Amino acid sequence: MSDCLFCQIVAKEIPAEIVYETGRTLAFRDVNPQAPTHVLVIPKQHHRDAAELARADDGLADDVLKTAHTVAVQEGVAEDGYRVVFNTGPGAGQTVFHVHAHVLGGRGLTWPPG
Repeated sequence: MSDCLFCQIVAKEIPAEIVYETGRTLAFRDVNPQAPTHVLVIPKQHHRDAAELARADDGLADDVLKTAHTVAVQEGVAEDGYRVVFNTGPGAGQTVFHVHAHVLGGRGLTWPPG
């Protein structure tokens, strides 16, 4: 989708600090980090939100989660703990409508969030 910010990042039309990439996923630093480690993991294929990704049923959701874990290991937060968050819909705080997982770590993460 030509007007999707994350699709433009996948196409390398908009710069991003990419930290990890596979054939089907891309991980890059959030421009407004909420924790010392705050990386976004996206599928390269456009899906609007986590619900649409789940309906795709082609293993892509699994790839996104595997990439999220790989990023946590690479960033050094896997052992102490990290959070993976999918915001689905505007009521949940989703502002870019290309599904993305936030990988957060490097500080204590309280509960409940938000």
